[in-house]
Amino acid sequence: MALPVAFFAVFFAYPVAAIVGRGLKTDDGGWQFGRLGDVLGRPDILDVLWFTTWQALASTALTLLIALPGAYVFARFDFPGKGLLRAVVTVPFVLPTVVVGTAFLALLGRGGLLDELWGVRMDTTVWAILLAHVFFNYAVVVRTVGGLWAQLDPRQEEAARVLGASRFGAWRRVTLSALAPAVAAAALMVFLFTYTSFGIVQILGGPAYRTLEAEIYRQTAQLLDLPTAAVLTLVQFAAVGAILAVHARTVRRRETALKLVDAAQTGRRPRGAGQWGLLGGVLLTVVLLLLLPLGVLVERSFDGGLGYYRALQDVDAGGGTFLVPPLEAIGNSLEYALAATGIALLIGGLAAAALTRRAGRIVRGFDALLMLPLGVSAVTVGFGFLIALDEPPLDLRSSWILVPLAQALVGVPFVIRTMLPVLRAVDARLREAAAVLGASPWRVWREVDLPLVRRALLVAAGFAFAVSLGEFGATVFIARPDNPTLPVAVARLLGRPGELNYGQAMALSTILMVVCAVALLLLERIRTTERSGEF
Repeated sequence: MALPVAFFAVFFAYPVAAIVGRGLKTDDGGWQFGRLGDVLGRPDILDVLWFTTWQALASTALTLLIALPGAYVFARFDFPGKGLLRAVVTVPFVLPTVVVGTAFLALLGRGGLLDELWGVRMDTTVWAILLAHVFFNYAVVVRTVGGLWAQLDPRQEEAARVLGASRFGAWRRVTLSALAPAVAAAALMVFLFTYTSFGIVQILGGPAYRTLEAEIYRQTAQLLDLPTAAVLTLVQFAAVGAILAVHARTVRRRETALKLVDAAQTGRRPRGAGQWGLLGGVLLTVVLLLLLPLGVLVERSFDGGLGYYRALQDVDAGGGTFLVPPLEAIGNSLEYALAATGIALLIGGLAAAALTRRAGRIVRGFDALLMLPLGVSAVTVGFGFLIALDEPPLDLRSSWILVPLAQALVGVPFVIRTMLPVLRAVDARLREAAAVLGASPWRVWREVDLPLVRRALLVAAGFAFAVSLGEFGATVFIARPDNPTLPVAVARLLGRPGELNYGQAMALSTILMVVCAVALLLLERIRTTERSGEF
């Protein structure tokens, strides 16, 4: 636990405390805590708090309802193109939220697809926000729940049916009980992402709908009211902490040892009309909910033929937006994402191992604290980096490592939540038997744990890489002008008027989708090779 604790203390707690302290301190060094009551008593702030909470709950419920059938299909069925479809499902998760909002605006807004076909507009409505959140978080449920579901031995459920249980009763008591920790982990991640939603709400919500994250940005960047932003940051921090505390007290007690098998042993071709219908329904959902918005982005990137792509090589094409050609953002993003993935796997892997082997209030509290970066304003973290990490020995403002560190903060919780259910499912007696036979702790991990969690480790690496590619909230404040990332480049282009800038933004978004899809396909190939015994 030592290294994860030190990492979060230096690169999360310290920057956040610095920016909040800057906002609440008075000129004479005192504290203006009376500001808390003043801000929280305002009707407009109460409306923001209410909307933030209920839209996050609705988005989480809708995502689970739509994505759980997809998790089952990917876990239990084998069909042609499964690896490609799995990568396609994950691509939306790495897209910058501003691009997701723009894509849904093109579908649901004035002149969009629905408006052209049926004269229906859904922009600036709650439904547009909810659907965009499902689009963004579909992969979280499919990957997190499906990863464990694929390793559950189906013979346990069959044994329950032989003993007299009904099909639904066997599924509820055996499979659903085993999946509960993974479902809860997925729901927690979806809730935190939608609770702190910014880009999607900013574009689709209009002036009528604002989340806490959007309000923090408005108070900071537009109104220059840092004390109010600090209060809202504390409120968001407290709300997320309470949610994680409840999660730690309820869900963790239900995690028990499971019988895990190789995922290749559980997949089979669909049988019967019902299973083929389920597969067809999931494929239709993927096409309408995921591929259609992506298709809009690709189509707009080619509105001018290849002109928008050629313009990415010209530093002057963006009208002074960049100091370097926008195309260089691709290499920058890949380098930053690889470094962030390595950091996230190291910190998250150590934290997951520590949480597996120890129990108690301190460890449960540490587990909850590790999830806080998902619920704290990325705007706050970005500003905190600039304020806190500006003096020796932590003067990192001019160092390239600052961006991967910020990206890794978001990737670590995904690594932990992906690996923890599988690590906790490993029978402790296997480790004890290996230790009795003389194996060292390192060899026990290598011979017992690693073969069982290797698939979860690869899934965690894929998630961390994808999150790092698409991270925008904190990166936009710390990425240097001569080293922009893809999301930052897209946001800068979208923020400038002109058809050429908008077309370049769509072209860069398409490149980001392709880069992510290639990376995920390589990950799928590694996993497939491992299953076949060639790895």
